[in-house]
Formats: sequence, structure tokens, C-alpha cells
Amino acid sequence: MTDNHNKTTEKQPQNSPVKNLQADNNQAQKTLVNNTPTQSSTAAKVNSTPEPQIKKVDIAIAGVTYPIYCPVHEQEELRAAVSYINDYALDLKRDAPSLSQESLLVLCCLNLYEKIQTHERNVEDRTQQDKQSVALLNKVIQDAHSIL
Repeated sequence: MTDNHNKTTEKQPQNSPVKNLQADNNQAQKTLVNNTPTQSSTAAKVNSTPEPQIKKVDIAIAGVTYPIYCPVHEQEELRAAVSYINDYALDLKRDAPSLSQESLLVLCCLNLYEKIQTHERNVEDRTQQDKQSVALLNKVIQDAHSIL
């Protein structure tokens, strides 16, 4: 972390290796205590399912580093998102240098949400315009066929 007084946020996935290790340990203890074939076969079935590979990735936004747990196959997408958000946050920080990190991130989230909403409205408008264009084109084709 670059700033000692800033908080580090950490999100662990639901299927984190720590939780899985604890669950495996609990299952092993139950198997040792009861030592029944049913429980040991259940433990074997639980362990045979492949776990998604999760990796801790340190990301930096506006000079603060945050550890994030991310599936390995999504790391490139995460890095692209971090790059975009970091650039956006730094632009905001240049405009308002006195903002705290928390306020900066809240403002960044609100602005990005507004951009998403505007984009979604534009997509809906284009979809509606496309439907109207197709209907008009079909009418013109129909009229042309009736004339011929």
C-alpha cells in the first residue's frame, strides 16, 4: 500500500482456498471420528471436483493498492478495468485534489454509473430506431410489390 493511513479493502471469493482447506480439515476430522465408509467416500467426491484457480492480484487505483482475488482466466479483463478506472480516478483527482480517497472513489463510481446509464439509453434508442427503420423499409417494399 502506498499510503499508510488509507484502508486496504480485500474481497475473498466464496470458494477461497482458505475456506476449502477449512472445510477439508473439518471433513477429515469427521471421518477420523466416525470412520464410516460413507463419509470418506463423500469426502473423496467433494475433493474430486476441480476448483477454479483464484489468484490474489494487487491493483492500484489513484495511488492506493488493493489486493483482489480474481479467477486466473479473468486477470486480463481485471487489468483492463483497473487501467480505465485508474485513469478516470486520476482525472477526477486532478480536478479536485482535496478529495479523500473514499470520496474520490465514490465520485468515480457515480460518474461511471452515469456513463453506463447513458450508454444503455443510447443502445435502447438505436434499437428503437432500427425497429422503426425496418418497419418503414418493409412498408416501402410492400408498397413497391403492390405497384408492380
